[in-house]
Amino acid sequence: MIVATQIRVGMVLLRDGELYKVLEAVHVTPGKGRGMMQTKLRRLSTGTQQDVRFRSSDTVEKAHLERREMEFLYNDDTGYHFMDHKTYDQIALQAEDLGDMIGYLLPNTLCQVEMFEGKPLGVDPPITVELKVVETDPVLKGATATNKSKPAKLETGITVTIPPFIEVGEVLRIDTRTGNYVERAK
Repeated sequence: MIVATQIRVGMVLLRDGELYKVLEAVHVTPGKGRGMMQTKLRRLSTGTQQDVRFRSSDTVEKAHLERREMEFLYNDDTGYHFMDHKTYDQIALQAEDLGDMIGYLLPNTLCQVEMFEGKPLGVDPPITVELKVVETDPVLKGATATNKSKPAKLETGITVTIPPFIEVGEVLRIDTRTGNYVERAK
C-alpha cells in the first residue's frame, strides 16, 4: 500500500480487484481544505478511462508487476510478438496495449515487458533507440548557424523534430521517454 500522494504516471494500481494504469497524476492543493491527488486511470481489462480523486491521506494498492526482458520479433495481424530469451516463451500484445511505444519497436529490440500474474500488460522499450530518417526537408546552406528545426519521419512511422542539418538516410538516436532527438548515431 502507498499513500495517494506517491501515485505517479505509469504506475499500475489494484482497485476493487481490477488493474488500472495511471495516465495522469496531479497533486492539487486548493486554497481551502486539504490537498488531493487528481488522477486519470485506464482500466486495463476494458480500456475505459476515468477521473479519480484521492484525498492525500488515502492509501492505494500498487500492483506488484514482474518485469521480464524480451525481444521484439515481428508484428502481424494477430499482434506484436515478443520472445523471452531465457525460457523461449513467446507472447503477443495488441497495439492498444503498447500505445505510443509502437513507434520505437524494430525487430530484435530488447524490451522490458511488465507482467501481472503471468499476463503481459505493457512494454518499456530501451531508453534510446536508433532509427533511420526516411523523409524530411532538404538541408539548407548555412542552416547549422540557426537554431531552427524541422520535422522528420522515421522508419517506424513516427515523426520527430530534428536539427536542420540532418538528411534522409541518417540514423538518429531518439529518447523513448520523451520522443525527442538526442544525437546522430555513430
